Amino acid sequence: MGEDRILLEGMTFHGHHGVLPAERELGQPFVVDVEMKCELREAGLSDDLDKTIDYGEVHRLSREIVEGEPVNLIETVAERIAAAILEHHPRVEEVRVKVTKPHVRLGSTPIAGSAVEIRRSRA
Repeated sequence: MGEDRILLEGMTFHGHHGVLPAERELGQPFVVDVEMKCELREAGLSDDLDKTIDYGEVHRLSREIVEGEPVNLIETVAERIAAAILEHHPRVEEVRVKVTKPHVRLGSTPIAGSAVEIRRSRA
């Protein structure tokens, strides 16, 4: 298999994840980046959507998870997104998911954001 990849970057959704009660009650934005490793030659040569990954479907799965059941950790959000993509899209051999919680505070110091990034594959 080549090094073909599909990237969906900067998908922003409103979720209620976190350990703090305010995070659960008010919610906050979460930014999701997804990179999927899959063979794209056939899609490129045939111009056939059935030979590639439907970006809208990956966006919908990501939205459902971020806007769905609250969890404590963004690690859990990332795991659920990766698992859903691998389950629903057999053409994807490997997926990288990055979930960012923008504008967080660590103590009294604001930072641009905290993030986790995971890679999962069928192997």
